[in-house]
Amino acid sequence: MTTYDLIIIGFGKAGKTLAAYAAGQGQHVALIEQSAKMYGGTCINIGCIPSKTLVHDGIEGASFGEAFSRKNEVVSALNNKNYNNLASIENLDILDYKAKFISNNEIALLDEAGNVKNRLTGNKIVINTGAQANIPNIKGIDTTKNIYDSTGLLNIDFQPQELVIVGGGYIALEFASMFSNLGSNVTVLEYGNVMMPREDREVAELAIQDLRNKGISVYTNVETTAFSNEGDATIVHTNQGDFKSDAVLLATGRKPNTDGLGLENTDINIGQHGEIVVNDKLQTTVEHIYAAGDVKGGLQFTYISLDDFRILQSQFFGDGTRTTENRGIIPYTVFIDPPLSRVGLTATEAKAQGFNFLENKIYVNTIPRHKINNDPRGVFKVVINQDNNEILGASLYGKESEELINIIKLAIDQHIPYTVLRDNIYTHPTMAESFNDLFKL
Repeated sequence: MTTYDLIIIGFGKAGKTLAAYAAGQGQHVALIEQSAKMYGGTCINIGCIPSKTLVHDGIEGASFGEAFSRKNEVVSALNNKNYNNLASIENLDILDYKAKFISNNEIALLDEAGNVKNRLTGNKIVINTGAQANIPNIKGIDTTKNIYDSTGLLNIDFQPQELVIVGGGYIALEFASMFSNLGSNVTVLEYGNVMMPREDREVAELAIQDLRNKGISVYTNVETTAFSNEGDATIVHTNQGDFKSDAVLLATGRKPNTDGLGLENTDINIGQHGEIVVNDKLQTTVEHIYAAGDVKGGLQFTYISLDDFRILQSQFFGDGTRTTENRGIIPYTVFIDPPLSRVGLTATEAKAQGFNFLENKIYVNTIPRHKINNDPRGVFKVVINQDNNEILGASLYGKESEELINIIKLAIDQHIPYTVLRDNIYTHPTMAESFNDLFKL
């Protein structure tokens, strides 16, 4: 039995950052990671970094082979960097095993054969095991060739000429846009009756039309009933007919990764979607055990995991005031081409919540910078609270929106009136100067 001040299960953003910080404070830290391929966490290895590298290279006109080769180089470099950054830290042990709780206080380290190699106990334990693909129970899914989750498709060793994507959420649309730009014919099959139902309808419809203009086929109200192979082809059977493909992506959501953790041997509560239940301090129902990142449910973004580190840092080493309740509003970007970025409320949501609001919009083709970018696609929308002149939300669909949305997030969090953004001096020619007109209500 080995005792640590802090045990962290999972090499994700929150876990690795907390491990380095705690060791720097003189604590004896164990960081447990079952796969060397996951040093650095989901984002670096199988999430945003590889996918956005492919998004970028596809837009730049790289070939499929060139893009995937560079993606592999980027992932390998960051994976190695993350390991080496932590391996050199005194008081920090990286343990390449699978962790399994034996009790609230004891963790077994298992090798690949399932043998117990050691047992650990810690004053505090943080679970940071991320999420995994949610695989639906559809006939033929276990026996049909060339069916992938997002991780598998990011590591595919051939270019599919025909890619069918089951699911129409944000991951599905990012992969659709990416593979289309890399030269594949893409079909998206969405179960619901509308794409991106939580987004502003005009914004969503413009984005879907732009995807269709790329040649992407988008179907709604599609129920996938079975998969089968016809020679080397994979057939997707649906209520709207059969779709033939070289590869199928299952983009049917993600679920917390708690398989094999032995949580049934603890008093940790699990939510209805398999997430580890935590309070606003990320504490589970066992006092000394915490959870961070995707495993606790909610928004699955790397920057949420980083902020989870800040909360744990505050709880373990600070005054405990940082919580999930005071980290501000959360922006996000869907990295289709062009990107769609969002923070706060749409006009529909503001109306439903009873706000006295105003909405304004400008089309990207009216912004001077669009000529330089050679991309007129998109629309920017903002929603303003008339009672206090603060910004309620923004939907920015267009080139560089992934950067601009952070300015509006900052303004919302700091209660800056929209007039400040309206009257600010911006460099020219930039997309940011569109705020002079966007906030002219």
